[in-house]
Amino acid sequence: MQLTIDTHYYNKLDIKGFSRMMKDPSYCYKFYWLEAIVQLILEGRKEASYDEIIDEMIANAWYSVVEFHIHLSGIWGAGGVRDNLEKAVTKLKGLSELPANASKVEIKNAIRQFDRQLHPEKQSLTLNVPYKALSGFANKTGEKISLDSSAGRMMAYYNKLNETEILLPYTFGNESGLSRKVIFGTEWIPMIQDNAVTILGWIQCEKVKWLQNNNPEVPGLIYKLEILDEKMRKLSHVRKLWDGILGQRKVADVFTDKEIDRDNYDVDHFIPWSFVMNDELWNLMPMDSALNSSKSNKLPDWDGFFRRFARNQYMMYEMVYEVAGIGKLYEACYRDNLHSIWANQELYRRGNSETEFYGILEKNMKPVYESARHQGYEVWEWRG
Repeated sequence: MQLTIDTHYYNKLDIKGFSRMMKDPSYCYKFYWLEAIVQLILEGRKEASYDEIIDEMIANAWYSVVEFHIHLSGIWGAGGVRDNLEKAVTKLKGLSELPANASKVEIKNAIRQFDRQLHPEKQSLTLNVPYKALSGFANKTGEKISLDSSAGRMMAYYNKLNETEILLPYTFGNESGLSRKVIFGTEWIPMIQDNAVTILGWIQCEKVKWLQNNNPEVPGLIYKLEILDEKMRKLSHVRKLWDGILGQRKVADVFTDKEIDRDNYDVDHFIPWSFVMNDELWNLMPMDSALNSSKSNKLPDWDGFFRRFARNQYMMYEMVYEVAGIGKLYEACYRDNLHSIWANQELYRRGNSETEFYGILEKNMKPVYESARHQGYEVWEWRG
């Protein structure tokens, strides 16, 4: 995405240098760092401590990491995740037990409550990002410096650069540790405020591209950066289809193996919606309403429940071609629930035997299921 800013700011400000702030990051910190600064400027702030900016970063990363298990770095160490922002979010989740959809106020209150425990991860986030993000402004004129210089030398260099040659988006105070202030450039504040929608959209686009490259198995990542409207889920036609089936035939619950009550069941995803981010018919099943909240966004045990799930899918498939009314209800699902090419051309085509149907379903679902496992989705320990 090209960053386009109102040209009247170009006389004083190095917009090209600003556009390079997102270039070639080794970690995802840069995106969250600049995003946090823009948001604080929009709140009317003229400066903020490292501590305040990092709190904003943790709050912004919370939903993606907690709800969707997005990894903020493709780099792993011997102990697993090396990204300190992801570590901070995960640690805070364990300490606070806040839900994935917690508000920013709740998240920041929890950060303050557990500030001592989060200090190592927060301190690590100050080591490179604050000054590395400004590298697009360095070495253009005058004094040259190695971009691998110490943090203290880099901050002194940028403060001097701002005073003598190039106005920077921010400079550094003399405080130490997490108390160090970031002072927002007076000339940059109105530019950022006037172009905030464009700048935040640019950061979001670059962030999505980076995260998708580092989470290649995750579908629909663009939808996994902030809390979504539940209205995105489109299950009404599938519900009517299963209502029709349950009105004519007994269907056993995948987990309890008991008959589903037509007046008390939910339509749910076998592989969690939070991973697949769609409402495709091949991944949906009727299930006991009482179990749905317990299952939540966990994966059913594949060996224990896939065959039962496939059995109900095959029952539906048979009735689509054998019962006219069911066929009509199935056709109504085309708009919202039948987009997968493999499902339309292979799974639901007329003439599959039960063995063929099971084989096609497993061949296409198992890799998605395994991707969710690799991403960190838990297996639901159902005790029937």
